[in-house]
Amino acid sequence: MLTQMRRVAGGKGRVLLIASAVVLGLAAVAVSHAATVTAGLLKVRLGGDASQTRIVVDLDHAATGRVAADGLDDRRVVLTLQGVSTGDAQGAGVGLVDKWVVDQAPGGARLRIDLGADAQIKRRFLLPPADGVGYYRYVVDLVPADPATVRRSRALLKGGSKARDPLPLKKVVVIDAGHGGNDPGARGAADIEKDINLAAARELKARLERSGRYKVVMTRQADVYVPLEDRVRIAQRADADLFISLHSDSAAETNLRGASVYTLSDKAFARATRFVKPDDWFMRASLTSDPGVSDILFDLTQRATKNRSATFAESLVANLDGKAPLLRRSHRSAGFMVLLAPDVPAVLLEMGFLSNPQDEQRLRDPEQRGELLDGVVASIDDYFADTVRYAAR
Repeated sequence: MLTQMRRVAGGKGRVLLIASAVVLGLAAVAVSHAATVTAGLLKVRLGGDASQTRIVVDLDHAATGRVAADGLDDRRVVLTLQGVSTGDAQGAGVGLVDKWVVDQAPGGARLRIDLGADAQIKRRFLLPPADGVGYYRYVVDLVPADPATVRRSRALLKGGSKARDPLPLKKVVVIDAGHGGNDPGARGAADIEKDINLAAARELKARLERSGRYKVVMTRQADVYVPLEDRVRIAQRADADLFISLHSDSAAETNLRGASVYTLSDKAFARATRFVKPDDWFMRASLTSDPGVSDILFDLTQRATKNRSATFAESLVANLDGKAPLLRRSHRSAGFMVLLAPDVPAVLLEMGFLSNPQDEQRLRDPEQRGELLDGVVASIDDYFADTVRYAAR
């Protein structure tokens, strides 16, 4: 694909045509996705195309699989890995797989797969640790189903194929509690920023999870230092739909108070290339030596992400108004590293000034801090409920 792009992108018009084809999904390519889970089930990985799709479940111990649904009657495969413990995880599919969800069920980890076409399990097997791989791998291969087999399977059900609701994929929100460990951040008269940020992050996580609509990932859950670059990587590994970094400001003028929201500045765009994921063929294509392809493809993704970040920032400012004081210019831009992921909409929220006595008291008081967080939750709800959809990453 990259060779073809370099070969045909000789003129501006043809470069634009290639970029448009990529964005519209007219080129069919094989891709691979992975999502980290927890406990006995370590990771779910997908690869392949519409002719054959492979699902690999990484395990820290041997397990047997039991198929509860083979996909022939309603395009859903359900597999239980007996005796395996797991946390909740989910992901978009590739090839024959539309989407997948893994959760804990009686007897083990349950993997549910929605198929994008009629397909069936060709084979499934367990690979032990070998050849430098230190974990077990449960492999499931899917292939297109024979139409006659599908008809016979569905004929066994009264009224044909039974209806099923699509798998409910939760939106992934990453909450970043700024500073931590040996990096205390700003200091107020009675508290320090790293503690305020963590308390707010924990409360925001609890509020979002109570709704049942979100999968929340924290960059830190204790008083530890997490490098800024690692915080971005955490969001990318989680396939985050939104990244929110919580901070508390400080200034020499003690009368300065109010919250503000930052999105990435245009001047910092070039630094985002360091966060292109290794398996992201689209973004890798944008970093080829051809300047025309580089300028167009990389800019397409970054601009889409910037637009979505700005949309959320504007919603956040609107929902905080009346719940917390705001700086006069409340939406700002900066080159903060935690905002650099080119494929994850991100904002940094300065919740107030610890150098201002009123702001510090408001951020230390759980009830007043909760009012601000209610505004954050409302803006997240509004953002994902918005009918305007920007280009997918």
